[in-house]
Amino acid sequence: MSELNELLNSFSRIVFLTGAGVSTASGIPDYRSKNGLYSDGQTPEYLLSATCLRKEPERHYQFVKEKMFYPQAKPNVIHEKMALFAKEKNACVITQNVDGLHSKAGTPQNDLIEFHGSLYRVFCQKCGRSIEWSKYLEDMHHEGCGGILRTDIVLYEEPIRREVLERAIEIVSNADLIVVCGTSLAVYPFAGLIEYASKDAKIVAVNKEKIPLPENAELIIGNAKEVFEEVDLKK
Repeated sequence: MSELNELLNSFSRIVFLTGAGVSTASGIPDYRSKNGLYSDGQTPEYLLSATCLRKEPERHYQFVKEKMFYPQAKPNVIHEKMALFAKEKNACVITQNVDGLHSKAGTPQNDLIEFHGSLYRVFCQKCGRSIEWSKYLEDMHHEGCGGILRTDIVLYEEPIRREVLERAIEIVSNADLIVVCGTSLAVYPFAGLIEYASKDAKIVAVNKEKIPLPENAELIIGNAKEVFEEVDLKK
């Protein structure tokens, strides 16, 4: 039995903190690696900013449409095993990802916090109506009122919704096991969530290389997909 498997089956209040590395096995590039979203010389910090959406909505739209949407991507074993524990045990997922794969994998909505929102929720900035994401990929304008559509992701310069932040803090502070996977914990305020962990909580990270962690945390160095393939829920 793997170390992570033993831990997941030994604790009762589990929270998974996930980032882009969880979805690379599903064919979705991460952000800052050699072939990641930020590697082609563009300036995503601007293109994914509230300023760009306001001043140059066409540039923002083209970047989001061409670089961020992977509607054919399917959940991999990491998403699936996390969803299994969320459905069968007292486990929650808090993710930085906006790709919707945790939801696709079957993680119950009550046990899932999409900290930075989702590409697959789209609304009109003018009339406020929710729009099918597939319509957004066809045209950035709402055919009903002519307003400009946007995805429900948190852009640079925008705050995390207060209710999302407060719920995430509550979940982390009540957890007895925190599993960090697919994130280098470099983006705040998401990275700061781990600071709310109880002093008695077990913290473990699964990553290919070292990342900044609290002194009492444990690091499992390895390929997350391979690590989660060895995870199974004890009945």
